Parts: sequence; C-alpha cells; structure tokens
Amino acid sequence: MTNYSPTVRRRRLSLELARLRKRVNLTATEAAKRLEWDPAKVARMERNQWKRPDLHDIRLLCDLYGASDAEREALLTLARQSRQRGWWAAYSDVFRSSLPDFEAEASFIRTYEALLIPGLLQTPAYTAAVLRGGDVLDEVTVQRWVEARQARQEILSRERPPVLMAVIDEAALLRMVGGPKVMREQMQHLIEMAARENVTLQVLPLAVGAHPAQTSGAFMILDFPEDPSLVYMETSTDNLWLEKPPEVQHYTAVFSKLQSLASSPDASLRHLELLADRIEG
Repeated sequence: MTNYSPTVRRRRLSLELARLRKRVNLTATEAAKRLEWDPAKVARMERNQWKRPDLHDIRLLCDLYGASDAEREALLTLARQSRQRGWWAAYSDVFRSSLPDFEAEASFIRTYEALLIPGLLQTPAYTAAVLRGGDVLDEVTVQRWVEARQARQEILSRERPPVLMAVIDEAALLRMVGGPKVMREQMQHLIEMAARENVTLQVLPLAVGAHPAQTSGAFMILDFPEDPSLVYMETSTDNLWLEKPPEVQHYTAVFSKLQSLASSPDASLRHLELLADRIEG
C-alpha cells in the first residue's frame, strides 16, 4: 500500500484534464461527443466523480487534447497512482471520511478544536476515553479506532512531515477526559509534541470570550504542495469538505484571527505545564 494520497492524485488528474480541454477550446460535452462517450462522462471525470481512472480513457483524452509526450506521461502516472490503495484502506471499518487520505499528501495542516484534543495529538488512552464516553462502541471497536488514530499520527514522524499548527480551546484542556492519569499523560504528550520543529500549539483562553469559530466549531485546513487547499469539518454522524476559494479564504481568515486571540506558543506551553501540574490524583 502507498503512503501518498490516491485521492489527491485523482483530484489533480481531474484538474489537469480540465485544463487541457480548455486549452483546445472544447466543452466537456463536446469532448465526450467526439469520443462517442456518454455526454456527461468527461464532466464527471473533471469533477472527480470517479474512483479508478481507466488508463485507456486517459490516453484517448490525451490524443484528443493534443497532449505532449511529457504531459501524457504525467497524466498516466497520476492515473496509475490514483488507482492504488493507501494504508488507511485497511481501516475502512473505522474511517468514515477520506481525511487520512488527504493528510497523507498535505504539507501544511491547520486545525482548531473547541471541545477535544486534536486527533493528530491524542494519546491512545485519551482517544479510548473519548470513544468510551459515547457509550455506543464495544471494547473491540474502541481498540480498533485507537489503532487507526495512532496510524494517522505517523505522518508527523515521517521523513518529511507536514507542518501542524493547532489552536486548542482551553475548555478542551480543562475537561477531565478519562480521569486525572489520562489527562496528565495527554498534557505531557502535548508538551512533547510542541517541542517539535513541525508542530506549533496555541491555547485559546476562556477569558477571550466570543470568537469567530464559536458558532462554526472545529475545523481543519489542509494545504498541498501542488493542489488547491481544502477545509474539513465533521459531526458525530457526517463530515463536510469545502474547496471553493471563498470558503477556504473564509476559514483561513478565521484561523488567523484565532491565532491572534490565542496565547503565544511559548505562553501556551507554560500554560500546559501549569495545567499538568495542577491535575490531582
């Protein structure tokens, strides 16, 4: 299984095919008609509404669009890569979104959490306590989720890890999830993670009061080296991806405002150390 993101490669392939089509002044319907395809097929491909791109179809489109040899090979490589399976496929029973898929390719991740420690920074015991708190999962399933969460976190330790910037509401740090021992361990883990060059943590104090994300809740912004940014949000039953530039710009502005309201990284680290020392038991 691959460690890059087949979904991101497929998304890039869709964008590149649309770019080549527009270069030769064809509509998606016209391109499909010339290849004697279903009129909506090219449009579906360009909207990334496909799972396993057909290499023969890509070659036909390259011929139609007059792609150069270099362009052809690049598109076929993207098509081949997008047909692979990532490590997260082994946890299809756990992951209900493509978040791990996109995280695998991200170079910069910004996350705001209001009620919980960010998933990429949770200890196994904290994750298990959160899941048991829902009182709907059996212990075997809880451990399966913990294993999957730990696998997700490996991106922060790989050879070229993404930069992670996290703003955590103080409320998430004060909630005694799993009891004193679990929270003390979680605090220490946050302190250790904050010492890494690719991780920046900021605490949003309760004293700040109302803030821009108070009504929208937790969200994540993922930036990629060669592809447009995405915003990810989830609830207990669903998840939402936003990719339109105005939407991404909005959440980027919200995150910047949260950073300006939050304590500095150094002050946040001192606050985490103080909270850890105050935990009794």
